[in-house]
Amino acid sequence: MTGDGIAGLDARRRAWTEEAWRHVTGDRLRELITGLVDIPSPTGDEAPLATHIAGTLKAAGCRSTVQPLDDRQANAWARLDGDGTGPDLMLYAPIDTLTVGEESEDLPWIGPELRDDMRPHATVVDDDLVTGLGASNPKGHAACVMMATEAIARAGIPLTGDLVAAFGAGGMPTNARPVGVRHNTGQGVGCSFLLEQGLWTDYAVIAKPGWTVSWDEVGLVWFEVTVRGTHTYVGSRHRLPYDNAIARAGEVVRHLEEWFAEYAERHTGGTVAPQGIVSSVRGGWPRMAAVTPAVCTLRVDLRIGPDTTPMRAKREFAAAMDAIRDKLPGLDVSAEMILAIPGTRTDPDNWICRTSMASWAAFEGREHEVLRGNSGATDANILRGRGIPTVRVGMPKVAKAPFDIDFARGMNTVSVRAMEKLTRHLVRTAVDTVTRERTELEGAA
Repeated sequence: MTGDGIAGLDARRRAWTEEAWRHVTGDRLRELITGLVDIPSPTGDEAPLATHIAGTLKAAGCRSTVQPLDDRQANAWARLDGDGTGPDLMLYAPIDTLTVGEESEDLPWIGPELRDDMRPHATVVDDDLVTGLGASNPKGHAACVMMATEAIARAGIPLTGDLVAAFGAGGMPTNARPVGVRHNTGQGVGCSFLLEQGLWTDYAVIAKPGWTVSWDEVGLVWFEVTVRGTHTYVGSRHRLPYDNAIARAGEVVRHLEEWFAEYAERHTGGTVAPQGIVSSVRGGWPRMAAVTPAVCTLRVDLRIGPDTTPMRAKREFAAAMDAIRDKLPGLDVSAEMILAIPGTRTDPDNWICRTSMASWAAFEGREHEVLRGNSGATDANILRGRGIPTVRVGMPKVAKAPFDIDFARGMNTVSVRAMEKLTRHLVRTAVDTVTRERTELEGAA
């Protein structure tokens, strides 16, 4: 059973929402997403896309601006002004892509070749699907925020609070690419800068994948694991002490994989199931296969729930290292925490949770369904961590397509029909919030 998306609103807000929905069309969403995908925006190089977004929203009647972080990286934001008596709401989406879309940086790690969907060029498939780098995550969601803001602006709804549409650079879980100058170009740097520079609101909704309303999510800690061995020569392997750091590192990875599963089981709760992976291995001279290195390093991403502090995670990981040493006599290994972003939670009784879930229920014709077992982190952690009550809502991954949906295609394929549904959800949630008096929500904040 599905609903009309309007149930639960009073007559005035029902009329305002329907008027805004009148401006939400598949053709306009297709136009918006095509424009976003066709402008490359790898982490650290989002300025051209931020300029495009600000210009597009300005043309729709919004007060908009580009906010540079440096000469290559920038945020964009737009504001619809209320009369000052109501709460301010931010609709937020990051705009950088996880991969770059160029062979020089993506291959061979993404696969043997760059498929069409891995490149910053939009292709329309069967009228509904659009493919291209980041077409769903994050650009399809950013397009929905743009469309919702445009629609409310064109509807001329009398707002009591400000509606802010914000588009953050550096939202992906990455440090600087090899071509970067600043080290801190990812991990929510754009969102942090927006808030530092005064773009603050009472509530926020972040548009990221998953057709559900999420009020909590995991954080993450990174560790660099150093495995030591003996530098030696293949011609002397049988004559000198031999302890290959690379072989030892492989043993460490095998034991970590077992520990990650046990860690996830212990920490699963609420809506999260924090996972861990070994993401990269570095050691030795590729130009000189005749010798072993004295060290091999591993990079680990360990997700943490809202109730697990980075320091608790650090000590749990240290205990895991001790246990591996006990299992592998003679192993010389150490670990250092090199990055930490805490997980966060918004009270599900908060106004922004309640109105977002009511909107979801109105579309589905049933009580909101909580999706559990999540291990993805977003800039919602930055927003909540600074004190802004925030929920996450988005589109489901495309399931039916004339090609197999692997991880990359899931990021790079979006349904225009799903975009329209998410946009209508964002419109309804916004109208239900920024047309009220602050005094109405004081007990729900």
